[in-house]
Amino acid sequence: MDKEPLGIAPSSEELRLVHGDTPIDLAFLADDIIGVRASIYIEAAPEAVWAALTDYDNLHRTLPKVIASRLVERKGSEVILDQTGKTGIFIFEKTVNFRLLVREEHLKRITFEQISGDFLVYRGSWLLLPLSDRKGTILCYEANIKPAFFAPPILVSFVQRQDLPGILKAHKQRAEKVSIA
Repeated sequence: MDKEPLGIAPSSEELRLVHGDTPIDLAFLADDIIGVRASIYIEAAPEAVWAALTDYDNLHRTLPKVIASRLVERKGSEVILDQTGKTGIFIFEKTVNFRLLVREEHLKRITFEQISGDFLVYRGSWLLLPLSDRKGTILCYEANIKPAFFAPPILVSFVQRQDLPGILKAHKQRAEKVSIA
């Protein structure tokens, strides 16, 4: 999902995003890893989107299914973050805990990788793409996910397709609120 900022002529994908589409692409990768990509248009400058993404101690207040989020340590652009969340559907919901190593490229990208917790694989990134022809930012998310607990890949992909729109929309609402304030 490494893209350069979008140019003057909006692409059809950019137009879909600006008009409210939130595309989610899933891939079944080797060793039962699920790859996921998603994007959303946010009517706010990258600074406001960045503020929403990096408010680590308050993510549980703004993101669905995040129960707790705490910045443990910061060393320059590297952050250690502890999170607890809920995953699954209906009666198959499970509480998960993980510690992430987060690397920030100010106003451009946030990469993360689990260093301990309930996943065998949990790594990915948030990419901010400012738009040149209108006020706004495209926020792109991509991750590779494999739980350490039993969860068939089809269930993991279903949960991602169900949960990601809410997560993206929560970041959008928070960033647009920050932008107005």
